[in-house]
Amino acid sequence: MRSGAKVAVIGGVFVLMAGGIGYGAYSMLGDTIGGDGGTRSASESSKVKTGPPSAEEIAQTSKGFLDAWAAGDATAASLLTNNETGAEPVLASYGEDARIGKVKITPGPPVGTKVPYTVKATVSYDGKSKPLSYASELTVVRGLTTGKALVDWAPTVVHPQLTEGATLRTGESSTPTIEAVDRNGKVLTKEEYPSLGPILDTLREKYGESAGGSPGVETWIEPADETQPDINLLTLAKGKPGRVQTTIDAGAQAAAERAVKKYAEASVVAVKPSTGAIRAVANNPATGFNAAMQGKQAPGSALKIMTAAMLLEKGLVTANGAAECPKEARYYTRTIHNLDHFSLPDGSTFTQSFARSCNTAFVKLIDDVDDDSALAKEAREVFGIGLDWKTGVVTTDGSVPEEVQGEAAAQYIGQGTVQMNALNMASITATARTGTFRQPVIVPQSLDNRPLATATRSLSPSVTQQLTTMMRATAAWGTGAKAMASVGGDKGAKTGSAEVDGQDTSNSWFTGFSNDLAAAAVVQTGGHGGDAAGPVVAEVLRAGG
Repeated sequence: MRSGAKVAVIGGVFVLMAGGIGYGAYSMLGDTIGGDGGTRSASESSKVKTGPPSAEEIAQTSKGFLDAWAAGDATAASLLTNNETGAEPVLASYGEDARIGKVKITPGPPVGTKVPYTVKATVSYDGKSKPLSYASELTVVRGLTTGKALVDWAPTVVHPQLTEGATLRTGESSTPTIEAVDRNGKVLTKEEYPSLGPILDTLREKYGESAGGSPGVETWIEPADETQPDINLLTLAKGKPGRVQTTIDAGAQAAAERAVKKYAEASVVAVKPSTGAIRAVANNPATGFNAAMQGKQAPGSALKIMTAAMLLEKGLVTANGAAECPKEARYYTRTIHNLDHFSLPDGSTFTQSFARSCNTAFVKLIDDVDDDSALAKEAREVFGIGLDWKTGVVTTDGSVPEEVQGEAAAQYIGQGTVQMNALNMASITATARTGTFRQPVIVPQSLDNRPLATATRSLSPSVTQQLTTMMRATAAWGTGAKAMASVGGDKGAKTGSAEVDGQDTSNSWFTGFSNDLAAAAVVQTGGHGGDAAGPVVAEVLRAGG
């Protein structure tokens, strides 16, 4: 939608005062109008008000600002904010660049210093017009130098999706719309699948011109960062959409959308191990940030899939061999213990330690590995982590930095400096399932012949078999059994929990597979992996794909 040029003002529309009413008509404060640097009378200069604005000041200031904005007087409205310089061009562009007129703003009852309101207006361009409505809010604060009650300026005052430096525009889109379809040809829309919103915007930005469509007339938000896609707000005239094939499965996507809505903050991704095709991506809240594919945080014990693969490859353990699991283990200055300080009896196998998520069984083997960079190498060389994936949209591809001593020990159990998201963990599970990394994609490589990341080597058939056996045990009788009970087919899992930034309740992680589908989820402050993230993964796996 970027055209690179502002829409011209026609006949001074929107900035003209209605009925010749002047600036002072919008003031409900008499001589109190003025930004934070406004002038005061001599008598006022020694009586600058302090403290929170009163209910009367909040009502008067918000009404004066909203009335001036609705009438198209950007200057008067900006003078009632604490940032005249920042506010005026944004308010002016509302009519000039976005062509929004006939504005009616209805405030709701104040909530403290905040005033919610609804905006109903009409967007007009080249003989076409359409209604626009949305809700936002403002906050009234005390001016630091004037002591006057002023609107605390932020672009979100004008529109809740407007960010700093972004611009509202209306005109002919430079990028044609797209009709994104799932793997079976079903049309994918933001309305039916809210989590796909930022993905569909990116696919339009990347592939709109080559998909065979023609532009329409739209109102959109053009971000300050040109690498970010435009946000469409209104379509005045539809162009011809181009068709873009995705790897999404509508059934799995619907299940993912339902699953994440059960928690305040949750993300999930599903991947087909045999191909790398992404079958579902969902986030709650479904905002502009795609946390499932761009997030970065420690995944906890879910990463033991990778650590176990490394230990198996080095011949330090076998699935059925003995592995010590004491209550705690120390490596340099770092002491690591198991959940509730549990231990396993002598003679317990590595599979039992994996299925019960015994931290110490992994940490005690670091000396035998004798290479602090071993896990970082395993991440890159086998699991393809950090290899600049070209999925078709923006992703963060995981990170396992090379660390030493206590920090290296923390990495073995998915803590410390390890950074992952749901996409990364779903891919790690998919690699464990088949033994070979296949870079995840959300649009086929054939769409643009982009280069896909490839790992240096695969896991041996023996290591792959042992790794999947341990994951099957976790799903059958280990920490993932309850969550995976409703999932059919050949199934496996791994739980995880991770404390981040000293939070009281850990983040819940869970990853698993069923036949040829792998999925991973994270629920913020969800606690144990099997309790919160587990049911999210299970719901997606049951949907198949």
